[in-house]
Amino acid sequence: MKTIFSIFLVVCFLILTGCQSQQAETMVLLDEKISEVKISKSKGFGGMNEDFVLSFKDKKSIDIFKKAITTAVKQPGKVDITEPNYDVMVEYKSDGEGLPTHGIHLWLGKENEKSTFMYITNDTIYLTSPQMTKELRELILSEE
Repeated sequence: MKTIFSIFLVVCFLILTGCQSQQAETMVLLDEKISEVKISKSKGFGGMNEDFVLSFKDKKSIDIFKKAITTAVKQPGKVDITEPNYDVMVEYKSDGEGLPTHGIHLWLGKENEKSTFMYITNDTIYLTSPQMTKELRELILSEE
């Protein structure tokens, strides 16, 4: 009886510990193939500047943007931040009816800093890793 009770306590402890170790919330994209990522100089919050200065259609560049966006971690609290540097439009391939696009503001970090993403329809910010900033900088700044 003592053994069963001990096993029960261990199982309860493991369940409670598992419930508390939640993963950080990250940005999401559609579970569809991305056809293009377009970049424009941002004109401010809440809208998308559709005067695109860069366009990425190659798999490597799209994979970098996808990884940067989907690994960016949500930050708690209210946002008090300067206007974004760039607007990012993520477009998807579709057979027939068009799929929605994702409009995202980007604050491109400096070397060894994190970058910041925010959906244009939201005020929650998400931070990338310094490594993702490095990759984004190589893509965006080399093409400007």
